[in-house]
Amino acid sequence: MRALISFLAGAAAILAVAGPAGAQTATKVGQHNAWGTYSYQSGSGKVCYVLSVPTDKQPPSLDHGDIFFFVSQKPGQNIAYEPQFIASYNFRENSKVSVKVGDRSFSLFTKGKSAWLENAAEEPQLVAAMKAGSEMSVKAVSGRGNDTNYAFSLRGITAALQSISSCK
Repeated sequence: MRALISFLAGAAAILAVAGPAGAQTATKVGQHNAWGTYSYQSGSGKVCYVLSVPTDKQPPSLDHGDIFFFVSQKPGQNIAYEPQFIASYNFRENSKVSVKVGDRSFSLFTKGKSAWLENAAEEPQLVAAMKAGSEMSVKAVSGRGNDTNYAFSLRGITAALQSISSCK
């Protein structure tokens, strides 16, 4: 139940970041183990995304707030499976976020509370690694200089992504 509440809270948080003035209302489409699926209508068309929250947050002494990793489909903007990491805090300016799945590592650039792959051409590679993996780790540095680490379960990611593949 706690995870479901986190996912619903996450939908609101994602819309606040993803949409102008948070005007859209997300609809929960489904739940696939650790990954929830959502959609909403934007001015550019329908947006669908999968979302998960960490299974572990380090260090435990910090108040991390809400942390999300999601992958979005925005057909109206020709965006397919765009990974994004969102924290409840601002990242250190000009810092990088490191994502590791198995033996693959990916570097994300930061802006405010969000991080995206530095090289958009690597998006399909990260998504493929997520589908093949069982756990993903994310390392970031907060604006206050705190090193943070998060673990995400990848159980259900393949089914979740499949469920939004026909987003139109």
